[in-house]
Amino acid sequence: MTDTLPEDFLDRALSAMRQHLGMDVAYISQMKGDLTIFKKVDAPGLEHLIRPGDIRSLDDVYCRHILEGRLPELIPDTSALPLARAMPITSAVPIGSHLSVPIRDEDGTAIGMLCCLGVRPRTDLSDRDLGFIRIFADVIGHQVADNAREEWERSERTDQVRQALEDRAFSCVYQPIWDLRTFKPVGLEALVRFLPSPYRPPNEWFADAEAAGISVDLEVEVLRREMNALEVMPQDLYLSLNASPALVLSGRLAELLAPAQPERILLEITEHAIIDNYDELADALAPLRKSGIRVAIDDAGAGYSTLQHILRLAPDRIKLDMSLTRSVDTDPARRALVSAMVLFARETQAILIAEGIETRGEFETLVELGVGKGQGYFLGRPDRLVRTMQVIKSPPGALA
Repeated sequence: MTDTLPEDFLDRALSAMRQHLGMDVAYISQMKGDLTIFKKVDAPGLEHLIRPGDIRSLDDVYCRHILEGRLPELIPDTSALPLARAMPITSAVPIGSHLSVPIRDEDGTAIGMLCCLGVRPRTDLSDRDLGFIRIFADVIGHQVADNAREEWERSERTDQVRQALEDRAFSCVYQPIWDLRTFKPVGLEALVRFLPSPYRPPNEWFADAEAAGISVDLEVEVLRREMNALEVMPQDLYLSLNASPALVLSGRLAELLAPAQPERILLEITEHAIIDNYDELADALAPLRKSGIRVAIDDAGAGYSTLQHILRLAPDRIKLDMSLTRSVDTDPARRALVSAMVLFARETQAILIAEGIETRGEFETLVELGVGKGQGYFLGRPDRLVRTMQVIKSPPGALA
C-alpha cells in the first residue's frame, strides 16, 4: 500500500480531515521516549503556533493524558475539564476543543497521535466525529508506522556510523594488483571493512555517513589508516586509495597525502552518481596530479556516469568493472566491450586495470585482449597487510 501512495498523501489527507470537521488545526505526531514530535501539521493562519518538526514534552500536551485515560479522546469544551483547563498549553494556543486518537503499530503499540483542535469550544462535536477520526487513523496508520520505522532505522544507522567514526571501528585489507604479462605486483588497493555486527558492506556505511554529514570525516580517517601500509610496502609498489568527489572537493586530501611519495599514490575516484561540475572536480585534482599523484576512474563500464567520468577527467588509470570481467572468456559481447576499452585506453595513454578476475579463463582472455594489469580473487584476495605481503613476494600459483 505505502509503495503506491504519493509523497504528499498524508498532507492532503490531514487537510481534508481538518476541513471536514471544521477545526482550526490538525496534526500527526510521533512519540519518542518522553517527547512528542509534530511530523505533519495543517494549520492555515496559525502556523506560528505549531510547525512540522516542533518537539514538546509529553507532559506538556494532551497525548499522554489521553493514552492513560486522564483525559477523554473527545473534548468539546476544554474549560469543562479541570485537568485540561489547568494545563498551560490550553490557554497558550488556545485550545477550546480537541479530538485525538492514537496511531498504532502492527503490534498495537501507540507510536503517535492523530489530533484535531479548535481555538473555540465546539459543543456540536460528537462520538460520530470521533469515530471518523478513528477510521482515518486506521487508514493512514500503516504509512505513519512505516515512516516512523524507516526514520528509526535511519537514526540507528546514523548513530552507528558516528560511533564507528569515534571508535575507529574499521580495519584495512589490501588486494594485490599485478602486471598480467610479467606476473609481477605493481601495487596494492586498500579497502576498508567495518567491524560492528551485523556485517554491512562499506558502501552502505559511507551512504549512512553521507546522510549524517560526516562522510568526508570518515573517509579521511579510513585513508589515514590505510596509508600506514606505505611504511612496509616495497618502494616500487604504489598504494591505490579510494576517494569520493566530495573528499576531493573538500580540499583535505593535499594535507592528508603530503607525507607520502606522490608517485606511490593512485587515487581512485569512486562515484556512481552524475557529477554536477566536472570543471570544479578537475581543478581540485590538478594540484594533486601536478605533484605526481595519479588518478584512476573506478568501475569503468558499470554505467553512463562512469564513462562520463573517464571522458571529462582524463584519468591515468582506468579500472575495468567486474561486470565486464566476469565471464569475458565465454561472452562475445563482453569481449567486444573489453576490446573497445583496451583501444580507448591505448588512444588516451591510460593504463587499463581489470577488476574481479576470478577464473583462469577470464585471466587468459584478458591477457589475450591486451589488458595489462589486473586484480581479483584468482590472483589474490583482499587480506590483512601481512598476508598480502606474503602473497606478493612471489607470483601466486594462478600465474605460474
